[in-house]
Amino acid sequence: MSDSTENTGPRSLIRIARETGESVSAAPLDLGERVRDLRKAQGWTLEQAAGQAGLARSTLSKIENGQMSPTYEALKKLADGLKISVPQLFTPPAEVEANGRMVVTRTGEGAAHATTTYEHELLADQLTSKKMLPYRARVRARGMDEFDGWVRHEGEEFLLVLTGVIRLYTEFYAPVEMRRGDSAYYDATMGHNVVSVSQEDATILWVTSLA
Repeated sequence: MSDSTENTGPRSLIRIARETGESVSAAPLDLGERVRDLRKAQGWTLEQAAGQAGLARSTLSKIENGQMSPTYEALKKLADGLKISVPQLFTPPAEVEANGRMVVTRTGEGAAHATTTYEHELLADQLTSKKMLPYRARVRARGMDEFDGWVRHEGEEFLLVLTGVIRLYTEFYAPVEMRRGDSAYYDATMGHNVVSVSQEDATILWVTSLA
C-alpha cells in the first residue's frame, strides 16, 4: 500500500473509513432454545447430539423444551458434546440484523488518493461504518528504494493482482513475485511494500480490515 511519507496512505485511508459502531443489547436467554440452536448449528439430530453429550435422548429433548432444569453435570456433558464451554451455553448469540446496505462503484468513479508509489481508488466510499476498506491501486513503484521504510498499519489485508506483475516484499518472508489472479492475505502490522516488475504499471485490488 502507500509509502509512509504520504498523507493519503493506508493509515490515512483507514482513518477516512473508520467510524465508531453501536452496541446492541441482548434479549433474555432461553436455555432450551439456546441448546437447540447450538445443536442445529452442528447439523445434529436429537439422537446425534445426545450421543455426543452422553445423555439420553429424552433428557436432551426435555432440556430443549424447557421441561427440566439440567444439573451442572448434564450442562458439562452438553458443553463438552457441543465442544464449547459451559458459560457459552448461557451466552446469547450475536444478533445479526440485515440492513440492506449496498453501493455500486463504477469503473473510474472511486475516490482518488494518489501517492508517489501508488494511485489508490477508494471503492464503496459512500458507505460509512464499513468493516472492510476495498480499493484498487495502480503500482507506480519499481524498487524498494522508492519507499521510506516499511508500510505497516492496523488490521489484516487481502491483495489480488488484476493486471501486470508485482513483487510483494514483507518484513518476515522472502519477496514473492505475483501475476494476474495471484493473491495474498497477510497481517498488515507486518512491514510490507509492493513494486511493479512488469513494463507497465501493475494494478491490484486491496481489501483492508477495519474491525
